[in-house]
Amino acid sequence: MPLLTALDYASVFVFALTGALVASRAQLDLIGFIFIASITAVGGGTLRDVILNRDTVFWVANPVYIGVAATAAVIVFFTAHLLESRYRGIVWLDALALSVAVPSGVGAAVAMDMSSSIVVIMGITTGCFGGLMRDVVCNEVPLVLKQGELYVTCALCGSTVAVVLLAVTGALPLALLGCAAATCALRAGSILWHWRLPVYKSFPPRQ
Repeated sequence: MPLLTALDYASVFVFALTGALVASRAQLDLIGFIFIASITAVGGGTLRDVILNRDTVFWVANPVYIGVAATAAVIVFFTAHLLESRYRGIVWLDALALSVAVPSGVGAAVAMDMSSSIVVIMGITTGCFGGLMRDVVCNEVPLVLKQGELYVTCALCGSTVAVVLLAVTGALPLALLGCAAATCALRAGSILWHWRLPVYKSFPPRQ
């Protein structure tokens, strides 16, 4: 449980940084920063906990998570102007957050003895939905759905690696580490070397 708590804290903080950076691009005030940072930070975890029917949503049980998100928002509010490219910062911080949030979702589902398919889905949910909420609220093109980006695929592969490692070794820490590494490697490859999946292309109707 301490490992899962640490993953939640790390995910909340880094995702909050990305939310605050998006708020800076939208030129919001400090309260706007805190709001966007908070929904980004806890959005995926909240949906995960509601679906899993956990006793209490993680940030309701421990409001310190909201304090962490607010702290990240305040930091960015006073330092965002120092970044040469805020969009670049968002992309890389989001990749780091995804690599932490996916193992967090996986670990939460494993702790509740969920089936392998649910473990994979919870990893994807925790990793992807906070950023999706952030981008939709701020009227940005969601990174989750951006053409030519591996994003949900990274969460899917990372979660699957965790399930396989857990089945083979029975060691949850090793499974979560493998999950983080696989997620991070795929997302970084997509950013640096433009790894991508084929996209649908329509064809003229047949006569």
